[in-house]
Amino acid sequence: MGGLLFLVMGLFLMLLVAAKGEFLVDMGKTMLVAMFALAGLGGMGVTAYRLPRWRAERDGLEIRCVRGDMADLSAFPDGAFDLVFHPVSNLFVPDVLPVWRECYRVLGAGGRLLSGFMNPAFFLFDHESEEEPLAARFQLPYREPESLSEAGRAAVEEGGRALEFGHSLEAQIGGQLAAGFLLRDLYEDDWSDAATPLNRFMPTSIATWAEKRDL
Repeated sequence: MGGLLFLVMGLFLMLLVAAKGEFLVDMGKTMLVAMFALAGLGGMGVTAYRLPRWRAERDGLEIRCVRGDMADLSAFPDGAFDLVFHPVSNLFVPDVLPVWRECYRVLGAGGRLLSGFMNPAFFLFDHESEEEPLAARFQLPYREPESLSEAGRAAVEEGGRALEFGHSLEAQIGGQLAAGFLLRDLYEDDWSDAATPLNRFMPTSIATWAEKRDL
């Protein structure tokens, strides 16, 4: 996925530098938990991804995969993790604020949250339009199915894809701060011109590094 791949891998490299001997929860379908186990780190995934049992046994991986809701991490106790890796995935939840609150809760003091998400302006446009892909069409914050036309709703239902939601910067970054995090760093990334012509004009995604304060 072009620049988004670099977004994920850039966050992964940050984790490798910072996370030796720590325990990670991966909140997306990225296989990051498997990579961390291979690197000798502990990992747990909240994801639909399942590593084959024979592969885990063969490589001596200690991985627990839990399929659940990123806005409800009640399966895990307070302070259970040193790191939360949250790739570009909260576009699948209608309200991102509970996600940040749960991330804060399951992290121990000094724990880190590494997140990636779409630039809110991305959702202004119909990127699949053949006539005017860069004509502003949708009011923000973007919400499916409400933001779609009848034809768009029918296409989503027929295709069976997950509904998508755009979130404001106030919700994405301000939401982390409201949950109690300190923002340590931020950078923007692109995607590819083939994915969207918007890529020629602006970054389409954002990554943040936040930390839970030592209380």
